[in-house]
Amino acid sequence: MSDATFQDGAEAPLRLIARDEEDLRVISACLQDAVFAGDQIHWDAKKRALTVLVNRFRWEDAARRTERVRALLRIDGVLRVQSSGVSRDADIVLSALALSWAAAADGAGRLELVLAGDGALGMDVECLEVSLADVTRPYAAPSNTRPGHPDV
Repeated sequence: MSDATFQDGAEAPLRLIARDEEDLRVISACLQDAVFAGDQIHWDAKKRALTVLVNRFRWEDAARRTERVRALLRIDGVLRVQSSGVSRDADIVLSALALSWAAAADGAGRLELVLAGDGALGMDVECLEVSLADVTRPYAAPSNTRPGHPDV
């Protein structure tokens, strides 16, 4: 018996790239409710790249299944990173809410990864270049429930 593949489910892993605000909204929606440990955030100043390995809820199939998948969020052209309410502790679980973009001159701008509990990662970037790529096959969400948010 061999391991299952994405082809067995007749679905392909997500591989998304955002270079404008409209594309970023798609990645933001796919990233909503992704969870990750604080030690899964890595900024390589030399390569100007910030990466976060997340456990993404598969919203694209939520009507039929409650699954998660490991995915890599990568932001290129990062000049500076600031954080607020973000622990780098491996035992602290962080939850993504959204990605937001504020454009500046010449294609540069500020990208923010908003987290539950008033946390955020803010990045000054040369340009908007964000990718999200599934890196494992989907697995049943341990809670077996869809993430929910109270009405405000």
